[in-house]
Amino acid sequence: MKTRYTSLVNVKKNTVQKSERDLQHANANLKNAQTALKLSFDSLNDIDSPTIGQISDFLSSRMLFDAQRNVIQHNEEWVNFAKEEIQRAKAELKLQMIEYEKFNYLEQEELKKIIYQQKIAEAKELDEVALMTYSNKQKKEIF
Repeated sequence: MKTRYTSLVNVKKNTVQKSERDLQHANANLKNAQTALKLSFDSLNDIDSPTIGQISDFLSSRMLFDAQRNVIQHNEEWVNFAKEEIQRAKAELKLQMIEYEKFNYLEQEELKKIIYQQKIAEAKELDEVALMTYSNKQKKEIF
């Protein structure tokens, strides 16, 4: 049964589903960022620093450590960004769900009204039929 809110409810449902997909994408992005961060820490631990040798060996080792620290810093920023993205997606999903629930409630209330009106109309029709049947019975008894 269609009401004036049916199409709006469908639109709101689609926006809720889109928000849910966005949240899932944000969660996947966070998982990827956390994996990259873990791998960058593991790579930092794998770098060996020389204990003896020429100064160029020490400088190259230092450059490797600096580069890996920059990668770690980048991945930490990525993780923080992904967490913020999840918070935004959750907030958006919450707003979309509230809007959907509002219009869904209005549609359900309108359906209740329509069903109630149909029941009243049906009851009136049944009363009318019963009255006509009773009148016909009375007329037959008289004749």
